[in-house]
Amino acid sequence: MQFPREYVAYMAKQVLKRLATAGLIQYDQPEYVTEVMIQVMLDELSVEDRIHDEVRKILEEHGDAMKQLGATYEDAFKAIKKQLVRDRKVIL
Repeated sequence: MQFPREYVAYMAKQVLKRLATAGLIQYDQPEYVTEVMIQVMLDELSVEDRIHDEVRKILEEHGDAMKQLGATYEDAFKAIKKQLVRDRKVIL
């Protein structure tokens, strides 16, 4: 899922602000903590994009077999994505 970096930065700052206000976290280096939080959030938001890229690669490698079986691209895409998500225990 694509969000502008500025929006992710805003979300990270808001999460940290609320956690600090609630007394759930404390930190001495707000800029560093914010940057780490932004990077973690960007990585998490890009998981589905990376899975899509891998599914496309798999389909390119096995395009002939897919045609022989009569599977549509969409059906094969969904099945492979579902399997990768299950194997990696990812929540989308």
